[in-house]
Amino acid sequence: MRSTWGRLVRGMVFFSLLAALIVGALGYWWVHAPLALNAPLVDLSIEPGASPREVAAAVAKSGVSVHPQLLFAWFRISGQARQIRAGSYELQGDVSPLGLLQKMVQGDEASRSVTLVEGWNFRQVRDALQRAENLRPDSAPMTEAQLMAQLGRPGVAAEGRFFPDTYTYSKGSSDLAVLQRALRAMDKRLAAAWEQRNPKLPLQSPEQALVLASIIEKETGRTSDQPQISAVFHNRLTLGMRLQTDPTVIYGLGPTFDGNLRKADLLADTPFNTYTRAGLPPTPIAMPGRQALAAAVHPAPSKALYFVARGDGSSQFSETLDAHNRAVNQYQRGK
Repeated sequence: MRSTWGRLVRGMVFFSLLAALIVGALGYWWVHAPLALNAPLVDLSIEPGASPREVAAAVAKSGVSVHPQLLFAWFRISGQARQIRAGSYELQGDVSPLGLLQKMVQGDEASRSVTLVEGWNFRQVRDALQRAENLRPDSAPMTEAQLMAQLGRPGVAAEGRFFPDTYTYSKGSSDLAVLQRALRAMDKRLAAAWEQRNPKLPLQSPEQALVLASIIEKETGRTSDQPQISAVFHNRLTLGMRLQTDPTVIYGLGPTFDGNLRKADLLADTPFNTYTRAGLPPTPIAMPGRQALAAAVHPAPSKALYFVARGDGSSQFSETLDAHNRAVNQYQRGK
């Protein structure tokens, strides 16, 4: 009797172990096997505060053919159920339950990017944000003043306040979040440049350095010429000469500018016309990049007061009006 009972017990243990091995093997296969998706690319959104059970239900509702209870069980067994992060995720055809969990635990969200280009004005920045893929246009109905107040800078002009760079963002993020990052980036870059400035400069504040950097940015695309251009403007400011720079006039004309700067435009007085008004304009005219910021506070050692485009992207610098007129005749009039 005891022998029969022993064989029965051993048989039960054997089949229990076999069943456990089979379940384990099936479980291992399942967590590594690709999930069936209802589309080549499935968007999954996990709301903040969602429980593991709610996450499993959200996965099933998003277009993944999986039983939510089975997925919830996997989350619990993994020991990482409470580490799942809220966010927007993209699931493709080869994602497995294991890969899905790792993606959500790591916060590997679907990301996009938008590039703000050196020399752009704020109108161009807003256009780029509106065209950006899956970026929520929260700022679209706002005036510039409302937007800056929303960003914590009431009364500050938006022009030139955002650092040109490529910014990544999660799918469905607010454009205000991107602008906030760009604003802080410019604050940091400007503060660093001002801290390292030449103390003998005629500039009185970081804001003036930002305005000058924006003009330098618009005057040339050749960064090697920017310190020389900066020197011309610093020399003029020191002597009380008007800057007489076309980009500020063009900015003052606004969207009506047709690409052809006329003599009448140079004579039309606006706050940005540096032919009719002395000193710097009231705000930046574009977004300066890192090199332009550096040039604004570190001009080249030069006595030049004039420069003219050579036609190849570079500029010819002159210390006297006579030398400048000869350069104009050579490079602009072909004489």
